[in-house]
Amino acid sequence: MAKPKRAILAAAQESSTPPDELTETQSIARVVKAEGNSIYSCELPNGKPVLVELEPKFRNTIFIRRGGYVLIDLADAQERLKTGRVSGDIINIVRDEKEWRKQPYWPKEFVKKTFGEDEDEDSNVGKLPPSDSEDE
Repeated sequence: MAKPKRAILAAAQESSTPPDELTETQSIARVVKAEGNSIYSCELPNGKPVLVELEPKFRNTIFIRRGGYVLIDLADAQERLKTGRVSGDIINIVRDEKEWRKQPYWPKEFVKKTFGEDEDEDSNVGKLPPSDSEDE
């Protein structure tokens, strides 16, 4: 059954604005992989992998892309680890990344990569292969 349009709009509105501050158990994470059944593999700013579950209000409503950012809550992580492999919840999806990056709690580890950065000088991308006449 499809969700009512008002539920979709409410979820989209909620995820468009970042919160003013985060609690101790909340963190921004990068989505690495969708595991299925609303479970996602994410990476914390310290590089630690974590499995999190999407809150029901966002299911079948907002698309989460790989490499995108989400706000996760690991409040009951210790209890969840005993019962299963999921250790937290996705409580918000970063849709307006530019607005979220202005917040003081945005992790420094998640830098925005722009075109032209991290290019190796020895890269062969966009170059023609060497011709035989150059070797002689």
